[in-house]
Amino acid sequence: MEKQTLDSSSTASAVAPEDAWVHTYQRLQPQWQSFSLSQQSTIPVSISRVNQVDAARLDIEISAMLKEQLVKVFSLMKPGMLFQYEPELDAFLEFLIWRFSIWVDKPTPGNGLMNLRYRDERTMELRGKVRTGLEGPGLTVAQKIWYCVATVGGQYIWARLQSFSAFRRWGDSEQRSVARRAWIMIQRIEGLYKAASFSNLLIFLFTGRYRNLIERALQARLVYGSPNMNRAVSFEYMNRQLVWNEFSEMLLLLLPLLNSSSIRNFLRPFSKNKSSSSEGDETACPICQASPTIPFLALPCEHRYCYYCLRTRCAAASSFRCIRCSEPVVAMQRHFGSVSNVVPKQ
Repeated sequence: MEKQTLDSSSTASAVAPEDAWVHTYQRLQPQWQSFSLSQQSTIPVSISRVNQVDAARLDIEISAMLKEQLVKVFSLMKPGMLFQYEPELDAFLEFLIWRFSIWVDKPTPGNGLMNLRYRDERTMELRGKVRTGLEGPGLTVAQKIWYCVATVGGQYIWARLQSFSAFRRWGDSEQRSVARRAWIMIQRIEGLYKAASFSNLLIFLFTGRYRNLIERALQARLVYGSPNMNRAVSFEYMNRQLVWNEFSEMLLLLLPLLNSSSIRNFLRPFSKNKSSSSEGDETACPICQASPTIPFLALPCEHRYCYYCLRTRCAAASSFRCIRCSEPVVAMQRHFGSVSNVVPKQ
């Protein structure tokens, strides 16, 4: 009997610690789950800054292409009339892009090419979920309306205000004090906006969130739209465009030099055609290589030119030099005229 009592007590002592571990685990499990979720909710989301900047640039280029096509529709109208309504045209195109993209919960054309979409960051801060960059609701109706008011209405009102103040000459000192103060106020507001935009750019480069002030005020963050992170842009087209841009800039730099008389005079000895220095060519106009009609002399070197050739070259270049001797032309005189008619160069 005494042995049986000892066995039962040893069995109870063996079972008791096991139940204590189970109860402790059940009591601490909710706290551990909440702690693990709080740790997971702090995982940062890294959205490519280059994609966000490229998306904004693509939206601008697409808007410019639409504007170019729309201007061609009104090409038969009175010249200059469409220029008066350019702010309204820009606002109309921006409204169309907003209406068929952001308003219907779709990305803008540039954001779509960069695999980006807008997300309401305020909702994500209230939730305790892991932010992977793919989840989260889009913008609310209020955010969409305020986005339209800021981007479409704000830019239109500011463009019209600037054009109206410039047309009325509010910045002139002769204007009354009210207009002058309004002009100073506009300049200060513009300066503050540029300073705030620059500060926001520095913050964006550091954090990668909110590329402009409108997105930061509305807390509309750009995140990835799908797990496929590839940029839907043809790099071959981009490289070809860069090559053509550099080539055109090189041509714009070299063409004025090739048209320079000093360069032509330097290359003339290496030319295969030596007949230009013969006696017979001295009677021809060095510009059109024909017999001068209404011959005029370039002073002080007295080489003969056509009147219209010499006159147009002097009017086009402020320091035109004679093609034959590279001497600066300061005046022009009629050849074999009874009265010396010296015309100063304009």
